[in-house]
Amino acid sequence: MSAVLDDEIRGSRRIVSVMGTVFSVDVRDLALDSEAVDRVVGWWRWVDATFSTYRSDSQVVELGDGRRGLEDCAVEVRDVLALCRDATEASDGYFTAEPGGRLDPTGLVKGWSVEVASRMLHGAGSRVHCIAAGGDLRSSGSPAPGRPWRLGVVDPFDRTRVAAVVVGHDLAVATSGTAERGPHIVDPVRRRPATELASVTLVGADLTHVDAMATAVFAMGERCRTWLARRPDLGALVVGADGRAWVQQPCAGARIEVC
Repeated sequence: MSAVLDDEIRGSRRIVSVMGTVFSVDVRDLALDSEAVDRVVGWWRWVDATFSTYRSDSQVVELGDGRRGLEDCAVEVRDVLALCRDATEASDGYFTAEPGGRLDPTGLVKGWSVEVASRMLHGAGSRVHCIAAGGDLRSSGSPAPGRPWRLGVVDPFDRTRVAAVVVGHDLAVATSGTAERGPHIVDPVRRRPATELASVTLVGADLTHVDAMATAVFAMGERCRTWLARRPDLGALVVGADGRAWVQQPCAGARIEVC
């Protein structure tokens, strides 16, 4: 994809450069320049300004270095930190809001912001839409009568090809790995870079949870097999650093098709 200058419409999609990546909104039952879609774009820009770890004036940075108290933060910051604590417990400690010892909830924020955006569109009357944000995808309804969404997962070793397709309705899909940002995930339990896997794609019902768990599963490395076996609510495509892949099929009518 060519560079996104700021916020533009291409074909049937509204495309925004935000949070260090590209977000796109494909809405089939609302105009792309409607107030509802404008509010979603504004929401993502607010999230970026509030939660960015690269802006010295963001609430998360000011909270982390002591210039701001939690009581002085937006309620959304407090909500996200509570969700992070839940994710830490659910992942047996493999998800953390303090990678490297500093406050950084971004392993959950992007998926959460997309999940909230999907709910905003629902509130505006949209029942058919798909949001893509880096490796996170949230779909609603069916793109056409009798047709499921088909959401592609990029090969971590060759970003020009699709490694798998997730098929279904009302999908939450999150991928963590090295394809977009290089090695950046730390195993907080063993306190070292996570290098055993090349990518993890999870499929579930809520993108906030799915996104956080994808980060945690990547940090687990090969240990993730045992953890995922206890989570039949999550489908998974796990690709090892050696290129070998295995699949745990999702429930609720969705499926993962390996290409």
